[in-house]
Amino acid sequence: MSKIALRIIGLAAAMALSTTAFAQEVGTAAEAQALVKKAIAHYKAAGKDKACADFAGAGEYQFKDLYVFVQQLDGNMICHGKNPALNGKNLSGLKDSDGIAFVAQFIDLVKTKGSGWVDYKWVNAGTKKIEPKSSYVEKGDGETFIGAGIYKP
Repeated sequence: MSKIALRIIGLAAAMALSTTAFAQEVGTAAEAQALVKKAIAHYKAAGKDKACADFAGAGEYQFKDLYVFVQQLDGNMICHGKNPALNGKNLSGLKDSDGIAFVAQFIDLVKTKGSGWVDYKWVNAGTKKIEPKSSYVEKGDGETFIGAGIYKP
C-alpha cells in the first residue's frame, strides 16, 4: 500500500475514534430522566442548600454533558448546575433563538402533566454553539421542578 493510502486510513481511523470518544460524552434521554429522578430524591432528602451545592460540583449530578437545574413554578432559578449566574433570576420569559418561551413551557408542562420533555435551542457548553436541546422536567418538592437536558444531533 502506498504511504498516502496508509496516511488516509490512519486519519480515518483517528477520526472514527475521536467521534466515538465524543459520542460517549453525550448524555442520553434515559440518563437525563434518571438524573432528574435521582436529583429530586436528593433535593427532598438533603434540602435545598445541600442539594444545590451538590448539583453545582462535578460528580454524580454532572456527568457527560448532563447537569441538573432547579426552578420554582414562577420561573425563578433556584440553582443551575452549569451556570450559577442564573441562580436567583426569574427566567419565566426566557426565549430561545427561535422565540420559543421554553421556561414557560417547562412550567406549563409540570403544572398540567407533572413531567415531560420540552424542545428548544440552547448554547452547548462544550461546543459554544446554539444547538437543539430537549430537557426533561419533573415536579419536585412543593413549588419546584427539576430538569436535565440532552443535546440532539
